[in-house]
Amino acid sequence: MKLEQAIQTSKFKNEQHKATINILYTTYWLKTHVSSCMKQYDITMEQFNVLRILRGMHPEKMCVKNIGSRMIEKSSNVPRIIDRLEAKKMVERVTSAEDKRESLISLTEKGIINLDLASKTLEEINARIIGITEEEAVVMNNLLDKMRKFD
Repeated sequence: MKLEQAIQTSKFKNEQHKATINILYTTYWLKTHVSSCMKQYDITMEQFNVLRILRGMHPEKMCVKNIGSRMIEKSSNVPRIIDRLEAKKMVERVTSAEDKRESLISLTEKGIINLDLASKTLEEINARIIGITEEEAVVMNNLLDKMRKFD
């Protein structure tokens, strides 16, 4: 669907303004699809992101601070997300031997299974809804990286 149809306007200051609105609209559109995928695995997008980060270090443990620095959504409340994942038995928390103030987090078997299932479903959704070629994705990724060059 064209942006103008989706938000029912064609009034933009210029193409850069339209691109900004288009990125924001598309972000929420994609987030809606991903969130509905995650619901069937009893996790949120943010919880999925934490599980994904932990899988990258598995079987090693990670401190909360390092997990937070790798989050897609930087404003996420990582300790709260971990509390919820721990309650669902998807992660384990232990106190660091070196620094008693620091918690170390690792995936459980249940967390790995849920993450694998959610990842597979997400790949299927991406294949179905994204609608761009690999070459177009490379161009888009380069443009998005260029947008953030002053970050």
